[in-house]
Amino acid sequence: MSLPIDQEIRNHLRHNFIVNLFDGGFFGFAIGLSSFTAFIPIFVNRMTSSAILIGLVPALHNVGWQFPQLFTAGWTSRLIRFKPAVVILTIFERLPFLGLAIVAWFLPALGKQNTLILTFLLLTCQGISGGLTANPWTSMIGKIMPTELRGTFFGAQSSAANALASVGAIMAGLILNKVSDRHDFSILFMLSTLLLVVSWFFLASTKEPVDENKVIPETKQPFWRGTRTIIKKDSNFRWFLAGRLFSQFASMGFAFYIIYAINFFGMNEFTAGIISATLTGTAILANPIMGWAGDRWGHRRLMLIGILAATLSSLLAWRATSLNWFYLIMVLTGMASVAIWTIALTLTVEFGTETERPLYIGLSNTLVAPATILAPLIGGVIADQFSYPDLFLCSAMAGIITLIIFYSFFKEPRLRITAG
Repeated sequence: MSLPIDQEIRNHLRHNFIVNLFDGGFFGFAIGLSSFTAFIPIFVNRMTSSAILIGLVPALHNVGWQFPQLFTAGWTSRLIRFKPAVVILTIFERLPFLGLAIVAWFLPALGKQNTLILTFLLLTCQGISGGLTANPWTSMIGKIMPTELRGTFFGAQSSAANALASVGAIMAGLILNKVSDRHDFSILFMLSTLLLVVSWFFLASTKEPVDENKVIPETKQPFWRGTRTIIKKDSNFRWFLAGRLFSQFASMGFAFYIIYAINFFGMNEFTAGIISATLTGTAILANPIMGWAGDRWGHRRLMLIGILAATLSSLLAWRATSLNWFYLIMVLTGMASVAIWTIALTLTVEFGTETERPLYIGLSNTLVAPATILAPLIGGVIADQFSYPDLFLCSAMAGIITLIIFYSFFKEPRLRITAG
């Protein structure tokens, strides 16, 4: 006789916590070497000085991760086991780094324009593949992690990712400083590929029980039917979406901090690695602390702290007079990133029932995707047409609006469910 699914989940909890922790850690190590906010922009900067294209690098990653999620929600909600979809789809999320290594190696033969086009095609494929993986992955984690441990898990996994990402950032800075321009980025991207393979094996070790009792409608309904109902009836979720939309503009300056420091304060590539490590080092500490605190005192409070940090980082970047300011700026950015990513992710899986969860996950990401792509593009236009400080001031203003939304209108969804 098979065990009840809740008991199976508890029996495998320690194993799943550990293997997914290692998955996130090695994934973070890979991204630290090939950062979407530091080193890939530097690679792009070798081929173009356009702030718009440089700002597009993290935007493609983020919007690719977000946009497809609503369109996979209906399919995901009908799965009785999420892992098979996750381990197959994530392969296509990881392969583009091998493509980047090849493109970087052949840059002299390809020329800057062709290399730039291929780089953005690979970044687009990477982002979209990540988005196709995201809903089943988030649903799987929501299933195998009990409610009272989700914030702790997401925080711990993000902390592990950032711990190894900081090591990767320092390694990347050393490689860029010591290795010739002919081979440096090829080495970075190849190392990232190898680490992503290791990460995949840990992910594939997840033990997810089959949900035999899950009720799946015989007739597949159009995905928009359920989403319209959610948007119409759940006003708290609407405010959550509004806050997430404005948070993209509150953080639109993040992608430009490193380039601004290089171009206007003469920061070298090794120092860029150290400052990037400051960002990830902050996230190492902030993720488990904020995740644990959110499980106990509510994730809304931690979101407010993170958005306040985002606003302050933008104000400091706006008034920065030396390179030393960027260490504090990166500390605040690290706290803000935890809120915008880890805390937002934890809040998302607290909305709705088990059956509704994929729709909530899809809505909270796909509907935010336009802001995710527009924010850095608008930021690039402001930087090109006016100045980087003007961009940072606009980010701070968006941060103030986001604070007002989360403080005055949004309520903790977990408490509302309990009260109901």
